[in-house]
Amino acid sequence: MIKLATLTFNPFGENTYILFDETKRCAIVDAGCSSDKERQTLVSFIEKNGLTPVVALNTHGHVDHICGVEFVKKRWGIPFALHRNDKPILETAHCYADMGFDIGTIPAVDIDLADTAEIPVGNSTLHIIQTPGHSPGHIVIHAPEAELLLTGDLLFKESIGRTDLPGGSYPALMDSIIEKVIPLGSDTRIFPGHGPQSTIAHEVMFNPFIVEALRGDVNYKACETHEN
Repeated sequence: MIKLATLTFNPFGENTYILFDETKRCAIVDAGCSSDKERQTLVSFIEKNGLTPVVALNTHGHVDHICGVEFVKKRWGIPFALHRNDKPILETAHCYADMGFDIGTIPAVDIDLADTAEIPVGNSTLHIIQTPGHSPGHIVIHAPEAELLLTGDLLFKESIGRTDLPGGSYPALMDSIIEKVIPLGSDTRIFPGHGPQSTIAHEVMFNPFIVEALRGDVNYKACETHEN
């Protein structure tokens, strides 16, 4: 069964996840290590636990989630998986150098998640769910047997991702949450791109954006923009 480890990196406090099973094969999700020290932290964790990375997998292409991807690709010789709709965002990463991100080479995308429903990791399978809104090509990663969901910047504990960046859409984001995430089940644990973990049950009860949508207080489908 899939296990998960969290390493928090870079000036934005981004959660990088390592998913692995009994085979010791692992996926590195949203590699956000942006300095030599952070990269060594990632290497040390991989080596200490005897893991073999097989894929660099991203929920989306914003700079704080991709600044370690090229390092990961070269270090372990693994492919990079990203939805093609986020390629234009990926290519703007150098614009954020003045915010403390050492990008270097923009990583080439090897696996298009627009055409990929599943990613094998050892004996396990990660399910890719299309969830646009925070960005056009945003996806979430579901491990059903472990009842865990990596939500990237779509959904946080008691909050949602911002939609005022290029390609963002509040109606699309809320539709992704209501129609695709909530049906995964109340016991599903969510692990977001920033901040602490939660569960779908907790978010249905205490996330104000979800509560108002489910009660019908806000017709999110009719909203043009939303900022958080």
